[in-house]
Amino acid sequence: MSSATLSPAAAKTDAPITPRAHLRHTGALIRRNLLWIRQDPESMFDAILFPVIFTLLFVYVFGGSIGKSLGGGQDQYVQYVVPGLMAMMGMNMAQGVGTGFNQDFNSGVMDRFRSLPIGRGSVLFAKIAVELMRMLFATVVLMVVALLVGYDIRHWSGLLASVGLSVLFGSALMWVFLTLGVVMKNAQSVQAMGFLVLMPLQFGSSIFAPTASMPGWLQSFTDYNPLSALADTARGLMEGGPVAHSLWVTLIWSVALTAVMAPVAIHKFRTKS
Repeated sequence: MSSATLSPAAAKTDAPITPRAHLRHTGALIRRNLLWIRQDPESMFDAILFPVIFTLLFVYVFGGSIGKSLGGGQDQYVQYVVPGLMAMMGMNMAQGVGTGFNQDFNSGVMDRFRSLPIGRGSVLFAKIAVELMRMLFATVVLMVVALLVGYDIRHWSGLLASVGLSVLFGSALMWVFLTLGVVMKNAQSVQAMGFLVLMPLQFGSSIFAPTASMPGWLQSFTDYNPLSALADTARGLMEGGPVAHSLWVTLIWSVALTAVMAPVAIHKFRTKS
């Protein structure tokens, strides 16, 4: 689309855009991203393989030993680790959105978008919306594999609430990686930064194992680690148990990350040269 095909008013990319136009632009970009996935089905491999590999790996490699520490066996560990793996869905999809966004910049796709009279935020909102769809697909795959290895869904309402909370936190984390996707030079740098940030959060948490045997200072860290809080909340909702503290920690992190990083990501996207 060239500016010659637009009216003089529409050709001004800095003209005010109405909320209705923002929604229309976002919908069109969501459709574009979904069509791209349809043309490149390999882009869904992470959403399919990640929940399968991690579930089988942790259940069959660590399930027996950690399950004994939980007072049971492998079956007990399945009930413990599946809600934790659900908490990881948002983290892994968020890292992917950052690398994909960076690749779009380096390929020139984003330069074309920014030359069009569309809402700048629409590009980012569409990217997040599609990644959340991929995250929900990965969650469905996770639950199918979990049922095959013996997971018992005890509270369906708790499962749905856990998915909703994972989506909320995942979308907040995506704003962080969208910002990294804009400011970092290449996709490898985004992946490296994500690894440095997320690995301590992932393994310094209650996702894979209880924190009771950890050193005191590490337990203090896990108490306010958002991934640990999300995993504990999901367990409480899906298995039954207290959720108040971990739920508030998760909500505070989600709201704070979105409130701080969404404006930063949109600003960096607008001003990137």
